[in-house]
Amino acid sequence: MAYDLEEQEQLDELKAWWKTYGTTVIAVVTVALLGLAGYKGWNYYQHSQSVQASAKYEALTQLDAKDVKGMGGIAGELMDNYAGTPYAGRAALIVAKANYAANDVKSAKAQLEWAMGNAKEDSVRAIAQLQLAGLQYEEKQYDAALKTLEQKHDAAFDGLFADLKGDVLAAQGKKADARAAYQQALTKLDAEGRYRRYTQYKLDALGS
Repeated sequence: MAYDLEEQEQLDELKAWWKTYGTTVIAVVTVALLGLAGYKGWNYYQHSQSVQASAKYEALTQLDAKDVKGMGGIAGELMDNYAGTPYAGRAALIVAKANYAANDVKSAKAQLEWAMGNAKEDSVRAIAQLQLAGLQYEEKQYDAALKTLEQKHDAAFDGLFADLKGDVLAAQGKKADARAAYQQALTKLDAEGRYRRYTQYKLDALGS
C-alpha cells in the first residue's frame, strides 16, 4: 500500500518516536498491568481470608461455652492466621469470656490485651479495654485499671469508661474524683437507659 508524502512523514516520525520511547512505554504498561494484577490478586486473597475466617468464627459460636479448649483452638487459629479480619478480634472476646467463666483469668486478660492491640473494629477494641479494666478492678489492681481506661478508645463508649473509672476511684477512697467521673458518665450515657440510673445510684451513694 502506497503512502503519500505527508503520511510517510508521519509514519517516519512515529517510528522515530517509538525507537526513542518505545521501551519506556512498554515498561510503564507492564508495571501498570502488574499493579492491576497484584491489586486484583490482593482483593481475592482478602476475600478468601474473610470467607474462611467467617466459617471458623461461625464454628466457634456454635461450640458449648464450657468447651474452653475447643474454643481456644479456633480462636487461636483466627488470631494467628486471620488477624487481618474482624473475626479475630471478636473471637478473642468470646474465648476471653469463656476463660473467665472457667476461672482462668490470666488467659482471659491475655486475649483481651490481644484484642485491644489487634482487633480491626473500634468497638471490639473498646469492649476489650473495658473488660480488661474490669478484671484489673476485680483483682484490686486499681492503678493498672486506671491506666487501661486512660488509653484511647471509641468515643461511643465514653460513658461506660467514665462509670468504671468512678468505680475504681471510689475503691481507692478518692470520693471527689469518683464523683467527678460518675458525673461525667451521666453526661455520656443514654438518658433513658438502665445503666445511667445505676450510675446515678452510685453517685448518690457517695454522698455530698
